[in-house]
Amino acid sequence: MADTASHIVHLLPLKMALIGGLGIGAQWLAWKLQKPAIVLMALAGLMFGPLIGYLQSFNMPDFLAGLLDALRLNPVQDFGDLLRPVIGISVAIILFEGGLTLKFSELRDASKPVRRMILFAGPISWALGTWAAYSIVGLPLDISAMVGGLFVVTGPTVIIPLLRQAHLSDRPANVLKWEGIVNDPVGALLAVGAYEYIKFTQAGESVQFAFGMLVFAAVLGTIVGVASGYGLAWAFRKGHIPEYLKAPVVLAWVLLIYVLANELAEETGLLAVTAMGITMANTKYAAMVEMRRFKENIAVLLVSGVFVILTATLTPPVIKSFVSDPKIALFVLAVMFLVRPIAVFVGTFKSGLNWRETLLISWIAPRGIVAVAVAGFFATELVAMGRTDGAMFIPLAFALVFATVLASSFTVTPMAKILGLATENKEGVLIVGANPWSLGLAKGLKDMGVPVTIADTNWRRLRGARLEGHDVFYGEVLSENADHRLDHRKFNYLIAVTPNDAYNSLVCVEFAPELGRHRVFQMAGQDKEENDPNMITFTSRGRLLSTAGRTFDALTQDWWKGWRFRSTTLSEEYTMDRLMEDRGEQDILLSKSPDGALDILQAGQKLKTGPGWSVLTFGPVREDKAASVASEGGERGALPA
Repeated sequence: MADTASHIVHLLPLKMALIGGLGIGAQWLAWKLQKPAIVLMALAGLMFGPLIGYLQSFNMPDFLAGLLDALRLNPVQDFGDLLRPVIGISVAIILFEGGLTLKFSELRDASKPVRRMILFAGPISWALGTWAAYSIVGLPLDISAMVGGLFVVTGPTVIIPLLRQAHLSDRPANVLKWEGIVNDPVGALLAVGAYEYIKFTQAGESVQFAFGMLVFAAVLGTIVGVASGYGLAWAFRKGHIPEYLKAPVVLAWVLLIYVLANELAEETGLLAVTAMGITMANTKYAAMVEMRRFKENIAVLLVSGVFVILTATLTPPVIKSFVSDPKIALFVLAVMFLVRPIAVFVGTFKSGLNWRETLLISWIAPRGIVAVAVAGFFATELVAMGRTDGAMFIPLAFALVFATVLASSFTVTPMAKILGLATENKEGVLIVGANPWSLGLAKGLKDMGVPVTIADTNWRRLRGARLEGHDVFYGEVLSENADHRLDHRKFNYLIAVTPNDAYNSLVCVEFAPELGRHRVFQMAGQDKEENDPNMITFTSRGRLLSTAGRTFDALTQDWWKGWRFRSTTLSEEYTMDRLMEDRGEQDILLSKSPDGALDILQAGQKLKTGPGWSVLTFGPVREDKAASVASEGGERGALPA
């Protein structure tokens, strides 16, 4: 026994590293393939958990058996008594992250369909989901209420990539996005409330006492969460915590409040940290950037790790039940084809949505990682208190998540097209900074059929963009307002072209995690080469737009000397070499393939071109052989800034 325990402890660091690598690796691969990360994480957990466990049942050489033993994830054995608190702490941080997304001001400003989805469709879905778990699966009513409450959640981490994939029109896209953001913490809170009720009744207390203690726990947890949230926001606002410590302090504070609330009243920690996140989201303080970094780094790591752990704990009987147990299949079908459609159609009646939008919204409801993580935590807690029915939470959660994610992923695009709710799939560009040169660039892109959005903090500078018919965003793109008011679905590339080199770099760094660092560009602020040591470091800025590193001042002077943007379509006869011979002195900026894909030229790389490709250049305007196949851009464009 001692040798076995020593062996497990010896392999534990490897298992922890493997969990982290599998989770983040699945997230990266999902980003690369533009597929739902939750499916890839599930496959990783199944391969390194139950699948390797199955292979170990066969006779094999000692070396191979030892290798499989080292690589197999068996969380119950690997972590032992630590598994429950590890998952509990992870779920607490995940719920805090969910609370940070819930801003009351945005809910008040949301459209009528969004409010109806949250205030009416959500409770209807909870009630019908409870009925489905009780009547179809045969779970007790109290556990059914937990199931129905938690499965109200539609994961924003799954919804937002789906919206970008399908290019939905604005109204259904906004309803789905805001429903996922708001319901993420709300659904978890419904499940927490039902769990608190079960805990008190399981102790033999009367229903009246259980409700009284539930109210007490809710009030206590809320008070602790609100007070701690205000306290931390106050410390940030007053500068009592330095910038480099803000993210670590948040993590430590969440853990402290979770443990403290549980000590004051058992299992109120989850409610407290969720209330803390909501409080901080609705308190003005100067650390929201740090909160976003916290969410993107710590929360993503924990969500990935917890999902891999929970998938690896699945046993062959549980996996077999996904297919063989008709109650699970019937429950999933009831939620997808009865519960969700009824809740959406009733909840949004006379809200302004047409029947096509309502039908699409009623179908697109992928449950996310939060649902599985919280379900796994509660299943463990219920079984520990003697409620063996709670073990059904895990297969129900996995089955519903897989079914809804796969169904939504494979059907959202064709369904949106059939219903006429898909916008044209074009790669758009966000130009930050309105000036004569950037407005000419926007005109040239528009002539190539590339959608353009121009952002600036000065309404007067946007006048030329409005006259040309471009989409405009008036405001600061780095503000919280832009996170939700700027339609991120309309652009795949960013070009920052303000006179302020440091600001351009800041904008590129902010948008790089979303768009990809290879898709954010800025105008050179100094007359230096790409790798000059005196420039802002590469990791703290975007890629340089101009091939020669020419600056804002130089390009602006060229504009006033009469240089203009021109787009040219190449052919078998008129190649890129012919274009360069005809044009002479030109800056080549980008090209567009026949299917609409953009390639923006980077220093040291060759531009992708070929027959049917369009090329955008910036240079002196003169008559040449390319004039017959070129369309001039920016001639009318820009008024002085």
